[in-house]
Formats: sequence, C-alpha cells, structure tokens
Amino acid sequence: MARISTISLWLMFLMTISFKSIAINNNYTIGAGDKIQISVYGEENLSIDELYIDNSGTFEYPYLGQLKPLNKTTEQLQNEIINGLKGDYLISPKVRISIIGFRSIYVNGEVKKPGGYEYQPGLTVDKAIALAGGFTDRAARKNVYIAQAGKDDLKNKVKLSSSVSPGDIIVIEQSFF
Repeated sequence: MARISTISLWLMFLMTISFKSIAINNNYTIGAGDKIQISVYGEENLSIDELYIDNSGTFEYPYLGQLKPLNKTTEQLQNEIINGLKGDYLISPKVRISIIGFRSIYVNGEVKKPGGYEYQPGLTVDKAIALAGGFTDRAARKNVYIAQAGKDDLKNKVKLSSSVSPGDIIVIEQSFF
C-alpha cells in the first residue's frame, strides 16, 4: 500500500514538471540564442536533435527549405512544419518542438562577476544576482533595472523578486554612499 502511494506521488511530481515545461513552451517565443529540438515521429531524417537559432533567425529544413522560427511559439513552428509536410511528404505527420536551451541573460553593474548566464525557468532578479556572485559593496540594492532583449534603451526599475526572461539585461546601479 505504501509503495503504491509513493509511486503515485512520483507520478504526480513528474506530471507537474511536464505541465510547467509545456506552459513555458506554449507562451515562450523563440529567439536568437535558443536551442530547439524537432522530433518527427517515425521519421529520423526529419528530426533534429539540437538546433541553435542564430542571429539570422532562419534554418534549412528538409523538403520545406528556409524556416524562420524567430518570435514564434513552439506550437506555431510545429504547425508550420506539420502543414508543410502534410500531403506531399507525409499523410499525418506527428511533430514535437522542444526548447532544450534558452538564450542567456546578462547581469551588469555592481555585481562580483558581471556577464552572461544561462537562463533557467523560474529565474528571478535575486537568483540572477546570486549567479553573478552577489552584490558588490558599492551596489545600490534598490536601484536594479531590467532592459528587455531588443529594447536596450528602455530600462524598468524592478524588485529583487521580479521574474527574468531569456535575453534580459539586469543592471545594478552604484550607490552614492
């Protein structure tokens, strides 16, 4: 009896993790620096284990030519591939797109190790600062800003508990005293 409940708990835990992953992938738009995986059921020659999205934002896909995944969700890219393969190449293609690596976030200013760090789902400003070695002695802990990727001139003042998105640039100002 105890073994069944332990197995049930593990299954619930694994389902929760996969639902979180699905929720991230459904709302997340693909950008330069992301790594994706394309799986086509039963078609190894159409599956790609790891594809890095570079600044051009395009890649060559068998039979379909140039695809542009930038600013598309995984579901939108999946539908584009399904619709392209359906009919002429496959009767009923089963395609799955997964994000296997997110673009980096950057932490600049008054931290011990400024630089780029790999984004992780659930990342907050305080966790990103911890990745960068923490605040320096001169950091203005209440003057923390985020510049979103592609909008470098627009910085928003944020709290340490604020969420971070892939590509964000976190800037910690210097204290005057």
